[in-house]
Amino acid sequence: MTRLAYPGSAMLGDYLRAAAGLAPTMAILATVRVSVTTAAVLAGALALFLCFGIRTALRHATRVELSEAVLHASGPLARSILWSELDGIKLAYSSIRRDRSGGWMQLELRAGWSALRFDSRIEGFAVLVERAAQAAAARGLSLDAVTAANLRSLGIGAPAIIRGAA
Repeated sequence: MTRLAYPGSAMLGDYLRAAAGLAPTMAILATVRVSVTTAAVLAGALALFLCFGIRTALRHATRVELSEAVLHASGPLARSILWSELDGIKLAYSSIRRDRSGGWMQLELRAGWSALRFDSRIEGFAVLVERAAQAAAARGLSLDAVTAANLRSLGIGAPAIIRGAA
């Protein structure tokens, strides 16, 4: 059994971004008389920052247990995926720079109605991706070209895993 979690140091930036948006928006709404239109825009921004902060806290509270048979995420939004029922895998890379550096990866796993998403800040991300790729190969899943290329970039790419991807 392998246990994975998002470390506080990896989540700190997201907490700070949420606070940096919430604090001034709330301060403006609480202390400055603004028009209805401006108040609506600020309330929308407040809602976005609040949702981002909540999502960050939920992700930080999630604990993942990885075994040969199942992937289980416990915490406020607990879900499990049996590897034998895996029917979808996507591995995407996102970057905010033109030179594609300084980015992160996001793994999405699906089994029926259940879906789990993890970004590369989780401790043990490579182990999780490798186990997901093995399950995908065992199930004979075809991968899209982007997922196959991203698996190869992590050093995962046995022909059985990337079949069906051009």
